[in-house]
Order: sequence, then structure tokens, then C-alpha cells
Amino acid sequence: MNPLNNQLKNYSSNYKEENSFKLKMLDLINTKGSLAFSRKSIEAHFTASAWIVNPISYQVLLLHHKKLQKWLQPGGHADGLTDLEQVAKKEAEEETHLKNLKLAHNGIFDLDIHVIPAYQKIASHEHFDVRFFYFCDQTEEIKINEESNDFQWVHLPEVKHLSEEISIHRMVNKTEKILNVT
Repeated sequence: MNPLNNQLKNYSSNYKEENSFKLKMLDLINTKGSLAFSRKSIEAHFTASAWIVNPISYQVLLLHHKKLQKWLQPGGHADGLTDLEQVAKKEAEEETHLKNLKLAHNGIFDLDIHVIPAYQKIASHEHFDVRFFYFCDQTEEIKINEESNDFQWVHLPEVKHLSEEISIHRMVNKTEKILNVT
């Protein structure tokens, strides 16, 4: 059995949309099996991302994504890997060059399903994104790769002004609750 199956079954959220995403993700695993973790599943496939927070300054690391032209957390495709926490960390390291990421929240932090618009020869499709929460030292040097235009450390309350993404707002709310900040 796929490890994500158990993680999803054990995941609970106070957000109605996440509970809906959870059911859709379980269905994708049940219908597609390991193909759900590959881009070969053209209509929808799993991705993983890293919500990186400095626990001292309460700042979040966001990247300005070249293709989507939005401020987002680092992340990417599973490309056949079923351990999505490993995928999130690998993608964060590739996209930021941060090496000292520490899991701040045991297990899944957030779930989201979002549409990726058609790009070049790739049709519009859905990303079933599983997010993990990491702490990092803000003083560690960041070097973004070719997938991003820029990066910013953003104070939690300011994130909502930089991004209109509902899922990012949700992660800010969860982070404020975990860190007990308002």
C-alpha cells in the first residue's frame, strides 16, 4: 500500500475544502495507483511543496514562479516518488539551495488541488499538492534556480497582501495558530 494513503486517511482539517481535496486525492490513488505520482497521468497528478518559515522572525519564504507569474512556496512534481515529504524537501533544496530545512509539523500540513493552465505543449491539468511545513534559518544563503524570477522573506501578516491564493492564506492562518502569533 502507498504510504500517502495512510497519511491522507489520518489527516484531518478544520477547512471544508481540504476535506474535499483529501477525498479526491484518495480517489486518484485508488484509480491511478502509482501513475498518480507521474506526469504521465495527464489530467491530474501529485506534487509536493514546502512551506518554509523562520520561527524567530515569523517570515515565510516565497518564490516568484516564472511560468505562473505568482508568489508561491517552493515545490514540484513527484516524478514517480511516493514519499511526498521527501519530494517537498528535495524541491525546496533545488529551488532555494537551502540545506538546513527542519520539519516543523509532523506529517501533512496542508492539501490543495489547483489547475495549471496550458503551457507550450502541455495541456491544462490539475496538481494534487501535498504541503509540508519546515523551519529554516533565514541567514542561510538562498540561490533560486531558473524556475523563479525572485524570492522574498515575507512577514506572515504581509503574505496575504502579496498573494491572492486562498491556499496560501489558509497556510498563513494555520502558521499563525501553530506559532501563536496574530
